[in-house]
Formats: sequence, C-alpha cells, structure tokens
Amino acid sequence: MNKINYQKELDRVTERITREGKTPRLLLHVCCAPCSSYCLEYLSRYFEITVYYYNPNISIKEEYEHRLSEEKRLVSEMLFKNPVTVIEGSYDPREFFDAVKGLEDEPEGGKRCEKCFELRLSSAARLAAEQGFDYFTTTLTISPLKNAELLNAVGAREAERFGVSWLYSDFKKREGYKRSIELSREYGLYRQNYCGCVFSR
Repeated sequence: MNKINYQKELDRVTERITREGKTPRLLLHVCCAPCSSYCLEYLSRYFEITVYYYNPNISIKEEYEHRLSEEKRLVSEMLFKNPVTVIEGSYDPREFFDAVKGLEDEPEGGKRCEKCFELRLSSAARLAAEQGFDYFTTTLTISPLKNAELLNAVGAREAERFGVSWLYSDFKKREGYKRSIELSREYGLYRQNYCGCVFSR
C-alpha cells in the first residue's frame, strides 16, 4: 500500500484555493506558539484562520497559561495576508487523565499519545462543525517527534464523525520545523522542552 504524501494533499487544496480566488475558513488546533509559527505563516496565505488552543494535557496551569499567552502574543505581532484570531477551548486536565486512564505506563508516541490526539482533534472537529468552518487541522504534525500518519488518520476519522473537512498536513516537510525554530528566535518565543503532559515531562 502506498504511503500518502500529506504535503501533496495539502498542495492540491491550496492550488485549488488559489485558482478559485476564495478564502476558506480554517480552524487550526494549536499546541504552542513555536509549533504554530510556521503553520500560521504558511496557511494564512490561503485561509482565514481561527486558532483553537485546546490542550487539557498540560496539567500544570502556569505552563498552560504561559503557552497560551505566547500564542496570543505571536498572533498579535505577526503580519498575515488573511485575518487570524485566537479562541481558547475549555481547560480541565481531568479530561486528559480520563482519556488516557490505564495507559500511564505507555511509551512516548504510543497508545497514550493516540488517545490524547483523539481528545484534542475530536474537540476541534466538533467546534469546526458547529461553527461552519470549511476545514480543520492541527499544528502537531510539525514536530519531528510526532507521527504524521497517525495524526492524519485520527483527524480524518474525527472529520468523518462530525461531518467536516480535515486538512491533511505534514508541516515538518519543506523545512517547516527548521522555519519554526527561526521564527521562534525572531519573535523571542518560549520553547518548552516537553510536549505538555506530566508523562512527557
């Protein structure tokens, strides 16, 4: 079975948008400002973006709020072709702990992470459907430590469940991760050294 080239899938969508000359609305699930920097720079050329900051996996409240404030600062300081706004999802770490119950000893990148992806992308899919977004996706595929195939499979599954379009991506391609590091430096962004949950810490 051939592996899907997620960057090419994204290219097809952006090429169609360019041809048609319309600006679709995208709900972009964001984990942190550094990961979102390149994604926003790239996607805002084609989409009107609403950043959805929903990360109950970050159980330390100060860490959660620091990342959120950095995201808001980045959006306020970056220049975009199309509008970008930020909305904060609910914050209750118990949602995360309930979702990963019994998987506490799983290795990083295993079943526990899959449950975490499901939790966050399900929330994004529901919101995208409720508010009539044309697409939704996540910044998580920019990380070299995250499995883009798994993330896209989870996203596509949640998209089907809620009747909304998933935007395939692998943002680490085309030097995306490298560009995110450059932008983080340029904007003086806080770069955390762990994903967010107590297990990765």
